[in-house]
Amino acid sequence: MVDPSTENVILKYALQNAFLYGGKANLKAVQGKVMAEQPELRKNAKEVIPAIETIVARVNSMEVEEQKRMLESIDASLMERKEKVERVHKLPDLPNAVQGEVVMRFAPGPSGPLHLGHTRVAILNDEYCKRYDGKFINRVEDTNPDKIDPDAYEMIPQDLEWLGVKVHQTVIQSDRFEFYYDLARQLIEKGHAYICTCPVEDWRKMKEESRPCPHRDLPKEVHMEQWERMLAGHYGEEKAVFVVKTDLYHPNPAIRDFVGFRIVTSTPHPRTGTRYCTYPMMNFCVAVDDHSLGLTHVIRGKDHLNNTLRQEYLFNYFGWKMPWYHHYGLVSIPDAILKTSTVGKGIKSGEYSGWDDVRLGTVRAMAKRGIRPEAIRSFWVDCGIKDVDIEFSWDSLYAYNRDIIDTIANRYSFVWDPQPLDVCGVDHLESKAPLHPDHPERGVRHHTLEGKPIMVHVVEADLVQASERGKVRLKDLCNVEIVHGKGKYIGNDLAILKEKVKIINWVPDYARPCEVHMPDGIIKEGYAEPLPDSEIGRPVQFERFGFVHIEKVSPKVVAYYSHN
Repeated sequence: MVDPSTENVILKYALQNAFLYGGKANLKAVQGKVMAEQPELRKNAKEVIPAIETIVARVNSMEVEEQKRMLESIDASLMERKEKVERVHKLPDLPNAVQGEVVMRFAPGPSGPLHLGHTRVAILNDEYCKRYDGKFINRVEDTNPDKIDPDAYEMIPQDLEWLGVKVHQTVIQSDRFEFYYDLARQLIEKGHAYICTCPVEDWRKMKEESRPCPHRDLPKEVHMEQWERMLAGHYGEEKAVFVVKTDLYHPNPAIRDFVGFRIVTSTPHPRTGTRYCTYPMMNFCVAVDDHSLGLTHVIRGKDHLNNTLRQEYLFNYFGWKMPWYHHYGLVSIPDAILKTSTVGKGIKSGEYSGWDDVRLGTVRAMAKRGIRPEAIRSFWVDCGIKDVDIEFSWDSLYAYNRDIIDTIANRYSFVWDPQPLDVCGVDHLESKAPLHPDHPERGVRHHTLEGKPIMVHVVEADLVQASERGKVRLKDLCNVEIVHGKGKYIGNDLAILKEKVKIINWVPDYARPCEVHMPDGIIKEGYAEPLPDSEIGRPVQFERFGFVHIEKVSPKVVAYYSHN
């Protein structure tokens, strides 16, 4: 047991820390303050720390306004806030970047809308283009008709706009096939490409063994004739490929001769139909486009390191200057469903409600949950472009988002797994709670309750716990003693909190049905106090539950959970 004077010191610093940091005191921070003021307590840490834990938990269960009132009564000077230093989110400078001349690109495949993984490269490129007054190109790489969702051509620009990415030019590769074909002819003329009609596995084995394909050194006239036959549809799938020559003795087999074009006849392209049967491969059209579109700087994941080495051959063959290529570390995103083919099948089967299903890691799901684009941007800018691999931190993203929405999110009460509680011994009660503790100008939520008894709804787990402890405080309303499952009114004196009485949420009997969709697919059902129409599409904080994004307020409240 610690003495009352020590308890008062702990309470003082717990209240101060909670006041400074949004109503939630940090145990370690409070412990440090207490030990600094009373260093003699360190030798009794085994007794003091449990007392700190208890008092911090009690303070954190209090309403912010109650914390403020109690702190003010103890020591108002502790309420002075230190000026907050705004954190600067900035990327390193680009090498050889000239103001107004930087050209960068984002290159999504249209297999679906954007997900969190895509947002990294989109935002980093956008940040640099804005810094250098450069040009941002959205280059849609749609040369694989097997992996195209026609709706993606519209969804991707919509997602970029939501992210705050400024697109200056949109390029769709399926519009450029004739351009690619002409450059392929030039490459054959230069002796740097050939048409191979070997079985695929045989060609791969020869390459791995550094042996040339028997077609590799045929006259260029033969290759040109076969190229035209490819374009005219004389070959079936996997019967002929256009191959770019590299170094058959390169120590990395992946860099040796690579396929530049293949035949596709089984799947019509959603934009060009069956007009073309010879499709460029990624390494060919990426190198061609990076040059022809005037790219100055390219940043992408280090999973493209081999691709950069392959593409370098094309730049050298044509005598083009390469952009500056930088490869950042890979990122793993835990607990996120990102693969568009998996999601697409799930949508068709009814497993997911759509691309914005909150269980997904899509940009649309983030928006539905109330994750702000500014938070996503800050996260990726702070991650930077280092070449180390990282794991995406949901907690960090939520912290960025909390900083943005905390000041704009009004507070309301929500109880899930609701149970009725009769408050006896009083026939009239009034509750006044601020819409936001830091913005009194927004007004209050005012509830007038009448009846014999007065009935409210509380969370079932809170009621069970209150029954065990005997007394409980209904937040911003009154104190009750639980007797035989009913609440006996015992006044409204905040001094009861010194008895370590828990504060619980409640809603009036005229509360609206409410469902909160959680990121794991669970739906929390209960009641929420009535919300005005002005909260639709906005973040709010359900006190002691978390931040949510409001979709509907009537006849029932529908919300999507953001984070705590």
